Amino acid sequence: QVQLVESGGGLVQAGGSLRLSCVVPENLFSINDLGWYRQAPGKSREFIARISKGGYTLYDASVKGRFTISRDNAKNTMFLQMSGLKPEDTAVYYCNGIPNWAWGQGTQVTVSS
Repeated sequence: QVQLVESGGGLVQAGGSLRLSCVVPENLFSINDLGWYRQAPGKSREFIARISKGGYTLYDASVKGRFTISRDNAKNTMFLQMSGLKPEDTAVYYCNGIPNWAWGQGTQVTVSS
């Protein structure tokens, strides 16, 4: 069973920044594309960003220009730098491989107005 560990969430005011981290098992990190997703209260989980093995990135329009996805191959860790946060960014954030593995616990991000 794949274990993904997300961290870095918290409470922040609108306009603020947070950096999320995701540790991926070493045997999976280098051979898969990786992505960040989020699930807001009462809504379905949605894709927000993707990074390929080679570092190519893709973003959903809702976060493009505000969020930056990156990966540290030496540490088997993926990051999501979030800036210009808005109340509508409030959600539980998840990382996963693409195609998806089992979901982790996620990390809560709450943006106050």
